[in-house]
Amino acid sequence: MEFLLSEEQLEIQDTVRRFLDKNCPSTRLHEYFDSPEQLPEAIWQGLVEMGVPALIVPEAFGGLGMELLDLAIIAEVLGQAAAPNPLLAHTLATQAIIHAGNDAQRETWLPKLASGTCLASFAAAETGGDWLTPAMSLKDGLLQGEKQHVCHAQHADLIVVALANNHYALIEKDASGLSIIPEDVADRTRPMASLSLDNCPAELLSNSSESSAEKVLNTALVLLAADCFGGAAQCIEMAVDYAKTREQFGQVIGKFQAIKHQLANMAVDVEPMRGLYWHAAYAFDHEPGAASRQAALAKGHLSDRFLHVARETVQAHGGIGYTWECDAQIYIKRALFNYAYMGNAGLHRKRVAELADW
Repeated sequence: MEFLLSEEQLEIQDTVRRFLDKNCPSTRLHEYFDSPEQLPEAIWQGLVEMGVPALIVPEAFGGLGMELLDLAIIAEVLGQAAAPNPLLAHTLATQAIIHAGNDAQRETWLPKLASGTCLASFAAAETGGDWLTPAMSLKDGLLQGEKQHVCHAQHADLIVVALANNHYALIEKDASGLSIIPEDVADRTRPMASLSLDNCPAELLSNSSESSAEKVLNTALVLLAADCFGGAAQCIEMAVDYAKTREQFGQVIGKFQAIKHQLANMAVDVEPMRGLYWHAAYAFDHEPGAASRQAALAKGHLSDRFLHVARETVQAHGGIGYTWECDAQIYIKRALFNYAYMGNAGLHRKRVAELADW
């Protein structure tokens, strides 16, 4: 089977890439990295104007009704630029409402999420770093407890909270009993916070089910895998460019065999990753029986390889690769985020085996 992106999909990628080239060059990226408390308004509004938050929202609710692959290829470009943006958590909240909300909830929130007039976040992890089996539950319409590692929580108008038994609940930003505590994070392009919930009023998404929870999780894993591919591809480009210009012992270091082998191994690691995340995104909409396994496989493998390639990129740069001024440190921190968020590679490789009945 031949599986390639359509001309329309390639144009979508090129449009986002041109936008980021203009609005998120290296100098601007470092400014964002130095001020993580600020929402990257220019980037987010640009994505909104291009219709990115609306891509997978059904047309009946003001969206474009496109597939997850169309959004994943944009996540790849965002990862390649290490662009600071709240799209990941916003999309997970959107997916939760699409698949777990009732008609009234979808009609209330999806048009706002699609248009970007409402920014949403997603809260899954609890104490101990458990991403996939939350224990928090809704009692008499109130939530009690703590959620950790919530992306852009301080900027969100709406937060979708993952609960026990595959349920979800909505919290609005001005809810009583909600406290948002910023966390000290490595990847400053995606700031996170903890939520302290003290009898905080919340609205249950009434169509929550195992199937809806599976779709939200698979969305997260596919988008993270796509981001990993983009980031890893950029790491190779940075390492190659540096090897062509850095001189040592009277010649550029790219002429040394050890560097050539290192760069070649990085390329061999990265290029096959593209098809893995493409298939995972395709399976989400077309192969439901394989979707969970492919999403877990993509996230587990790509997050592991991105972290490896990012480390190799720092090594190829030598001492400067460890400095704040070098872009390499931004990518290795993004790789660490992608590796850990929604469960590490080991967790998802175990799930792959379980889903395959190994």
